[in-house]
Amino acid sequence: MKHSEAGDRSVRTLRVGEQVRHVLAEILQRGDVHDDTLASHLVSVTEVRMSPDLRNATVFVKPLLGRDEEVVLKALRTNTAFLQREVARRINLKYAAKLKFIADESFDEGSHIDSLLRAPGVARDLD
Repeated sequence: MKHSEAGDRSVRTLRVGEQVRHVLAEILQRGDVHDDTLASHLVSVTEVRMSPDLRNATVFVKPLLGRDEEVVLKALRTNTAFLQREVARRINLKYAAKLKFIADESFDEGSHIDSLLRAPGVARDLD
């Protein structure tokens, strides 16, 4: 898992998180949110981490090429109520999960590690 160990989460929370991720990705891809910022940016929903009671969902997102990350996050947060209603409508859960949008930093961390491994000193040691 990218952001935490899978062992500390149940299969159900992982499954519901993946369903929420798919629904949000579809909503954003189809342009169902009437927001100029979200219409002009491609946004990847990389992971959704559900709380054990399924009432809260932490949504990790990354705009294409990492451009305008703060602007995109602000637009998502502005449209949270609409997105929560749509997720609740499309996924049959007892409660509508409260969505919290966070920038996914795992790509940046991976790029940093990759650049460290490609550094001349490290590359020499690996050979």
